Amino acid sequence: MDDDGQLQLYTAVAAQLKQAHARVRALQVPEGVRMALTRKLLVITAAAKHDLAGAARRLERFTADLDEGRIPGEER
Repeated sequence: MDDDGQLQLYTAVAAQLKQAHARVRALQVPEGVRMALTRKLLVITAAAKHDLAGAARRLERFTADLDEGRIPGEER
């Protein structure tokens, strides 16, 4: 990937991470569930430093799970 494409991907991932953190903060779930979700986002953030494309894929899956209501540890 060229430098411009890498920069665009970095910018997109950063914006999506920011949005995902805001969504997690707004969830009406027990604090333990919120902490687990936040830890997942922090792992994705750390992964982005070494594998930006992989982190983008992980973030897409994380966001899709939130969209579908698949929240680990939440009792239905």
